Amino acid sequence: MSDTDRTSLDPMSAKPLYVQLADVIAKKIESGELAPDRPIPSENHLADEYGVARLTARRTAQELRERGLIVTVRGKGSFVVPQPPTNSPEGEPNRTS
Repeated sequence: MSDTDRTSLDPMSAKPLYVQLADVIAKKIESGELAPDRPIPSENHLADEYGVARLTARRTAQELRERGLIVTVRGKGSFVVPQPPTNSPEGEPNRTS
């Protein structure tokens, strides 16, 4: 992860660091940088990489789970949930009455 990722976290912001970091990870999931059914970096790795406390990284994972972006498997790690296609008129099911 680059320095620009690290500087995207603003400790002086009113938005908690765990929400800021969750937003960064969510963008990586949306962009495909973190692929479905693949693991996200561990809490320790996130803490080291972004210069936050491990508890902040843990709360970030909880936030991502609450958003439905990841699932955590005990003893294995946290994995990206396959995302449904974005809402578009073409993607909506046809309903006939």
